[in-house]
Amino acid sequence: MNLASIPSPSTGVIELGPIPLRGYAFCIIIGVFVAVWFGNKRWIARGGKAGTVADIAVWAVPFGLVGGRLYHVITDYQLYFSEGENWVDAFKIWEGGLGIWGAIAFGAVGAWIGCRRRGIPLPAWADALAPGIAFAQAIGRWGNWFNQELYGKPTDLPWAVEISEGANRVAGTYHPTFLYESLWCIGVALLVIWADRRFTLGHGRAFALYVAAYCAGRAWIEYMRVDEAHHILGLRLNVWTAIIVFVLAVVYIVVSAKVRPGREEIVEPDRDTTPGKDADAKDADAKDAEQDADAKKDPLSKDEPGEPGKDLTAGSTEAAAEKG
Repeated sequence: MNLASIPSPSTGVIELGPIPLRGYAFCIIIGVFVAVWFGNKRWIARGGKAGTVADIAVWAVPFGLVGGRLYHVITDYQLYFSEGENWVDAFKIWEGGLGIWGAIAFGAVGAWIGCRRRGIPLPAWADALAPGIAFAQAIGRWGNWFNQELYGKPTDLPWAVEISEGANRVAGTYHPTFLYESLWCIGVALLVIWADRRFTLGHGRAFALYVAAYCAGRAWIEYMRVDEAHHILGLRLNVWTAIIVFVLAVVYIVVSAKVRPGREEIVEPDRDTTPGKDADAKDADAKDAEQDADAKKDPLSKDEPGEPGKDLTAGSTEAAAEKG
C-alpha cells in the first residue's frame, strides 16, 4: 500500500472559453521561451547581439517540431498506420509524441539556415543555447505528466506517479520516468554551465557536452519505461540511439579540442562595418588624400594666386632673349 504518491491530472486540457489550453503544448511553449531567454543572455555574454538567438530560433523551432514529430511517427508507426488506427492522429502533436533525436537534428538544420543568413558560426550559437535546451527539456517533460504517458515499471515508492485507467494503460502507481528525465536535464544544464566557465568551451563543445550528458541519462531512463517500443538485440531503439549519439558527441569533443582549441573570439560580426563596405570607404578616402598630396607637390597644376591664367614659364623665356 502506498503511503504517498504523485497524483496525475484528471485532464490534460483546461478550457479557457472557446480556447483549449493543453498541458502538453503549454509545457513545450514555456520550455522554448526559457531556452531562448537563457540562450540570449549567454549569447550577449559571449559578445553577440541581443535578439540574435530569437531570430535564429524562428528557424530552429519549427524545424525542430517537425523533426521531433517525424521521428516519433516513423519509429512508432504502428500507432498510426496499423489496422484499426487512424493515420490522421499522426498530425495531432498536442496529444504527445515528440522524439528529441529528430527535434535536435531537424532543429540544427533550421538553426544552420538562420546562422547562415546572419553570418555567424553555428557552433558558437549552439554553445550559447545548449544549457537552455536542457532546461527546456526539463520543462517539456512535464507535458507527459499531463497526458499520463511515458511512465516506468510499477512501484510503491513514495514518489511513484498515479496512473488512471485509460486507453492502453492500467491503473496503478509507476516510476515517474518523466520526472527522472526532468531532473536529469536540470543537472545536465548545470553541468554545461559549470564546464563552460571552467574550461572555456568553444566551437560546439559545450553543445556536444550537453548531448553526451543527456544521452548518458536517457539510456538508463529509457530502459525503465514500459510503453511499447521497437527492440534491437534486446534493447529499446532509443537506448541504441542514445549510445550511438553519446559516442559521436564524445568523439567530437576530443577531436574538436585538438583541431580548434580555445573559444571563438568573435561570435557575431558588426553588420554596420561589413568588409566590403569598409573597403569601399577606405579606398575613396585614400584616393582623395593622394590627389591632395599630388596637388601640393606640383605647383604647375594650379594658377598663381591673383594672376589667373599666367604662364609661369614666360619670365624665363624673356630673360633668355634679353641675354642673347
